[in-house]
Amino acid sequence: MRAAGAASAASMLGARVHALAVAQDEPARPVGANDHIQIALIGAGGQGQGDTKVALQVPGVKLLAVADCYNGRLAHAKELWGKDIFTTRHYGEILARKDIDAVIIGTPDHWHKQASVDAMKAGKDVYCEKPMIHLYSDGPEMIETARATQRIIQIGSQRVSSILYAKAKELLESGAIGKLNMVEAHWDRNSAIGAWDYTIPLDASPETCDWPRFLGTAPQIPFSAEQFFQWRKWKAYGSGVAGDLFVHLFSGTHFITGSHGPTRAMATGGLRFWKDGRNVPDVMLGLFDYPQGFNLSLRVNFVDGGQESQGLTFTGSEGTIEITGNSVGVNRVPRSKEPGLSIATFTDAMQHRILAEYRRKYPIQHPEEAPVRYEEYVAPAGYSDSYDHFKNFFNSVRTRKPVVEDAVFGFRAAGAALLSNLSYDRGTVVHWDPETMKIV
Repeated sequence: MRAAGAASAASMLGARVHALAVAQDEPARPVGANDHIQIALIGAGGQGQGDTKVALQVPGVKLLAVADCYNGRLAHAKELWGKDIFTTRHYGEILARKDIDAVIIGTPDHWHKQASVDAMKAGKDVYCEKPMIHLYSDGPEMIETARATQRIIQIGSQRVSSILYAKAKELLESGAIGKLNMVEAHWDRNSAIGAWDYTIPLDASPETCDWPRFLGTAPQIPFSAEQFFQWRKWKAYGSGVAGDLFVHLFSGTHFITGSHGPTRAMATGGLRFWKDGRNVPDVMLGLFDYPQGFNLSLRVNFVDGGQESQGLTFTGSEGTIEITGNSVGVNRVPRSKEPGLSIATFTDAMQHRILAEYRRKYPIQHPEEAPVRYEEYVAPAGYSDSYDHFKNFFNSVRTRKPVVEDAVFGFRAAGAALLSNLSYDRGTVVHWDPETMKIV
């Protein structure tokens, strides 16, 4: 039925608009009790709960336990997934269990490395939210732990599993837009929630929140409900717009272009509107040089007066590929073989002579010979790249085959993104070696 629907949609949309067909479900087969992948959630905030809800849609996945530093989220986990769910403030109690195969890590950024390393050393496979790192020193340790323990680790930038990004990659590799020269990407928001001004529960207190455990390696300061529940607003726990949003754009760019990352970066911006105590900018612009010969420009704006929007545009010598919403559009503008004429200032006789010779060399092309200039590829209604990302992760957990976004890919994406913070803080251009994954 899904295939028939895709075919009919394609015929209705016409020759220049194509419906991308995808099977969002696993092949129909019984899943035995012993074939379930049993998972736990570490960090049950908005992203962690959202990830878990998607993960449980994949056949053969079962949630056994949840860890979080706020009692209210542990109680809500039982409301969502049943009173038998094991809950704890200390994720070490989860890692000690032999019946858990894999964990989802949805903690604040400053806990990503330690929770991932601890989980892999405990024999668990890991799905870790982006950005993979909070500090550059996190990356090598996570990569080496994955290699030493032979554990699967997938980083949660779901675009690398998207059928839209796969189509864009195919188009670019086919030469649809010629040589790639520039990539432009943006992610703009204009709401309080979009700017991380998340709601604080009425019972927030040192009794309901495990503040010392939340702080971990961060500076030891008195309890702050705002910093606990809105942690993205502070460098001590989050990575600003670069780690939250730029990293998605880098992941998509690297997947589509096959690049390992930029060699040079410069960023600017500022705290323009959300002057609420946060210490990260709400506007940031970055420019990046890639060794493949293209440049990347990124923008995040939390002060935008319009609606939230995001997109990626790849500009080549013969057209553009643009990803917006649930579609990929390719606009082919082949370079004309004609050099053109600038003869208006000559005598009429000379103009006629030059034009006659020009047309003998460059005959007029008939319209029917011209290729289709614009084509659009549309994902099915309800398509979820997050589902596909989890499906890929669990397939790797079962088969032990490589994931689509391992620790090396994740480090290169996050490392590139955090160059923005480094450049912004230093007020200068910074250099990065994407092969060795080191600041130069």
